[in-house]
Amino acid sequence: MSFSYQHLFAFTTEVLRKMGFCGEDSAECARVFLAAETRGISTHGLIRLSDYFKLWEAGRINVKPDIRIVHESPCTAVIDGDGTIGMLPAVRGMQTAINKAQTAGTGWVAVRNSSNFGIAGYYAMMALEHDMIGFSCTNASPLVAPTFSAVPMLGTNPIAMAAPAGKQPPFVADFATTPVTRGKFTVASKKGEKIGFGYAQDAAGNPSDDPAVIERGGSMLPLGGDRAHGSHKGYCLGAMVDILAAVLSGANFGPFVPPMMSYLPLLDRKSGEGWGHFFGAVRVDAFMPAEEFKARMDRWIEVMRKAKPAAGQSCVRIPGDPERENEKRTAKEGITLLPQVIADLQSIAEKTGVPF
Repeated sequence: MSFSYQHLFAFTTEVLRKMGFCGEDSAECARVFLAAETRGISTHGLIRLSDYFKLWEAGRINVKPDIRIVHESPCTAVIDGDGTIGMLPAVRGMQTAINKAQTAGTGWVAVRNSSNFGIAGYYAMMALEHDMIGFSCTNASPLVAPTFSAVPMLGTNPIAMAAPAGKQPPFVADFATTPVTRGKFTVASKKGEKIGFGYAQDAAGNPSDDPAVIERGGSMLPLGGDRAHGSHKGYCLGAMVDILAAVLSGANFGPFVPPMMSYLPLLDRKSGEGWGHFFGAVRVDAFMPAEEFKARMDRWIEVMRKAKPAAGQSCVRIPGDPERENEKRTAKEGITLLPQVIADLQSIAEKTGVPF
């Protein structure tokens, strides 16, 4: 079933208001949820609203946060998210990085005491309208086993980078450091489907195609799947994110990151505060005139697009193309939600009194 953007935005905003967030914060979060849906990253869209709602019911989300800078230099800052929904300190963090880049040429901001912030690309793209290159990454609940490990120690730890272009659309890369996100497991479970091999292992480290295996002590695998296919590189990428987002910010790192699922208890050990994020903004004209850079980006994109397609492929696309195509489609056809996600939203509607 499909819904209009306006309908889902109004519903999501009002649910967050019922939870206790102010109107401005509710709208900010709703924009991030809906950006995931319109860009075709539904694994980070409204399927996650139920997670936050359950965490709120469990008293594990602060709806009246005091988000503040706790340390800074001319081009860096550390922000404390005060235990709130991740979108709010994330937007503050990226905007702070942009502000610092406007005066210093580059800005870098680490965030601690936060939670899941949705799609990483949303924040990296905030830099585009300022003729800046944007960067964002976050750590996450420990669901991923390092190469050769039988136990989960890292999150899916996504990375995003956005770079402006001229006549061509911007370059936007947004990807997890695992073959698929946790949301893919959730969607597969709701559909009653298998996930295929190369994405997960059971509690003993044996390959598994069951999307529910991580609920029974199993774990996700790093990008690459196994050592022979480069899982050590995915492990390194995930570790790099954990160091920037958590070790550097003062957040919990690795196996100490609090779970997003309300049915999992909080850990009795920690290495910091909440989840950690890391944001960067680089002013293009700190290196060359912005128009020159955008013309060079146009040329780079054109060269990639003109590459000979592989057998069975019609063209070569650049990072960001699939998401833009999905935005055009949803603008015409609306946003399609799985029946199981609709059922979750209807349950929230009944509890809050917000019509769905």
